[in-house]
Amino acid sequence: MQPHTILIIILAITTISYVSGQLLDYLNLMAQRTTLPDEIAAFYDRDKYVTSLAYHRALTRFSFLTDALGFLVSAGMLLAGGFGWIDAQLRPFFSNEILLALVFFGVIVLASDILTLPFQWYSTFVIEARYGFNKTTVRTFILDKLKGYLLGALLGGLLLAALIYLVQILGPSFWLWFAALATVCVLFINLFYTSLILPLYNKLTPLPEGSLKTAIEAFARKVDFPLDNIFVIDGSKRSSKANAFFSGIGKKKKIVLYDTLLQQHTEEELVAVLAHEVGHFKKKHIVWSLVLAVMQIFFTLYVLSWMISSEALSLALGGSQQAIHLNLIAFATLFSPVSAITGLLMSMYSRKNEFEADAYARATYDGPALMAALKKLSVENLSNLYPHPLYVFFHYSHPPLLKRLAALAR
Repeated sequence: MQPHTILIIILAITTISYVSGQLLDYLNLMAQRTTLPDEIAAFYDRDKYVTSLAYHRALTRFSFLTDALGFLVSAGMLLAGGFGWIDAQLRPFFSNEILLALVFFGVIVLASDILTLPFQWYSTFVIEARYGFNKTTVRTFILDKLKGYLLGALLGGLLLAALIYLVQILGPSFWLWFAALATVCVLFINLFYTSLILPLYNKLTPLPEGSLKTAIEAFARKVDFPLDNIFVIDGSKRSSKANAFFSGIGKKKKIVLYDTLLQQHTEEELVAVLAHEVGHFKKKHIVWSLVLAVMQIFFTLYVLSWMISSEALSLALGGSQQAIHLNLIAFATLFSPVSAITGLLMSMYSRKNEFEADAYARATYDGPALMAALKKLSVENLSNLYPHPLYVFFHYSHPPLLKRLAALAR
């Protein structure tokens, strides 16, 4: 295929992705209703519901702006051969392909982040603050960015270097070895996220002795859940939004509760939320999600092996010769329709899992307590009560609140 034809295909995919995304956002915005559903009326006062509607309008309109900017920059870079131009400016200084690729992506990531930084700032310190969510200080914001750069350079840089090295020595058969390496990385992160990565951003403290810890441990014993420890994370240093999760693979699991969750819910509601999380473990959702993710890794890299050494892809992006880093950018766009389909299937699978975990919590602990917790979470987080069905279908990993409540009530 000729480079010009490839460029047209890449531009078409980029445009279709942008337009379809904007259409879904518009449909979701228009799906808002001013009437408060009876199922949650006791938890929502009228003023707070009006605030919720305004919050989602602000988020959607802001995303219209940022998405348009992202599309214009991407299209401009493609039409002007911007990626090839950056490659040409760097080549005289780097004869080593690995170093060239590392610096190339470093420039792309840094330039992209500088361009979007004002919008990140506005989202955090204006929109989120206006609606009472933001607790992030300027210092925390800056430190988070610096830590993100460091982790990205370390983990992303090592993986990129390994990828190019394997391509150089193995050719198209690199994909199997790199897929194995990527799988090890995924498992490592799942195993050690709470102990190694999360502490870089948040402080974790063991849940103090008391009735809540006793109730959680009693439930864990009741359902034979291998509980290792219970931590409280200082999520309130960034946002007033609440969450809970457990991490770990194998026999020992760590439960992590946001401090905001402890502040907003009763003991029964907290145990019900954790019963839901335990449901994911008991139903083997975590294991199967990992298996599916690994399958995606192997499939994606297998397809990449067909294109990684293509000269036409590099020329399509304005390059003067074949370059692995240019081919990776071209591949990311060309493969994005497939990624969208697999992402859609994973979202459907995830929504099914959420219903199953809810049912598990109802069967093993207390359905009404979980319903109350879900309602409170929705109110405190100003969740969208009436998302458009198409938006849910394409984007939601969790079912909308009203559908979860209806399922729990059956």
